[in-house]
Amino acid sequence: MRALSASVLAVCGLIASACGGAGTGLGSSPGSGDAPAGQAATTSSAPAPVAAPPKAKPLEGKVIVIDPGHNGGNFRNPKAINRQVDVLTQKKACDTTGTQTANGYPEAAFTWDVSNRMVKILRSRGATVELTRKTNDGVGPCITERAAIGNKAKADAAISVHADGSAPANHGFHVIIPKKINGPVDPVVGESNKLGLSVRAAFAKGTGLPYSTYIGSKALSYRNDLGGLNLSTVPKIFIECGNMKNAGEAAKFQDPRFRQKIAVALANGLQHYLKA
Repeated sequence: MRALSASVLAVCGLIASACGGAGTGLGSSPGSGDAPAGQAATTSSAPAPVAAPPKAKPLEGKVIVIDPGHNGGNFRNPKAINRQVDVLTQKKACDTTGTQTANGYPEAAFTWDVSNRMVKILRSRGATVELTRKTNDGVGPCITERAAIGNKAKADAAISVHADGSAPANHGFHVIIPKKINGPVDPVVGESNKLGLSVRAAFAKGTGLPYSTYIGSKALSYRNDLGGLNLSTVPKIFIECGNMKNAGEAAKFQDPRFRQKIAVALANGLQHYLKA
């Protein structure tokens, strides 16, 4: 038996693969070889896959300021909101209570809800977003302060969210864009116009609401009497989402699913402008 074992070992020394001398046996992978004398056999392994970098969000690095029109507590302090402030082209009230539907749904509640929905959407797309007011049960801030918040943030775009209170037969939305006034808004009038056009297109597509039948031209209204625009040094517009006194639009505005549609449409308009 010893002699036989010796002869077998001799054969193994010549043809190592026949006896598993590479340390991998008959199932060894192609290209495996004998380990050098005096060293243990090793096996090679494929390099670990490298994880792909996270995909950049479309609004990464962009700053957006959203101004929910009015405030739910304004009616409690008429003295504060009626205080006159300078909007450069005239003196105006610090703020107003806003309008409401026939059954009492306030504009301030509508703008607050839509604006907060926009915040979630825009932040999910990578933007830094700031609101001009933190609750819907306070007073103000004044229109001058609302402009200042956007300026201080150095916003890439700012939007003030509203709904109109016109005659019940009137309907449709419109976008308000600043005009030159020989003041701080002048350098951003052109960009504000581009922002307005982007928002108009996205709003019409996303909500199905028509252009205003009673104000502006093709849903665009250019004004020089709004402090929130006159005092802005960043591209800014107002959106009047429709007429709260119109029964059809009032019903839509009170439906949270439709308010979500509005928020998505406005976010899409902002994104289109910022990525153009």
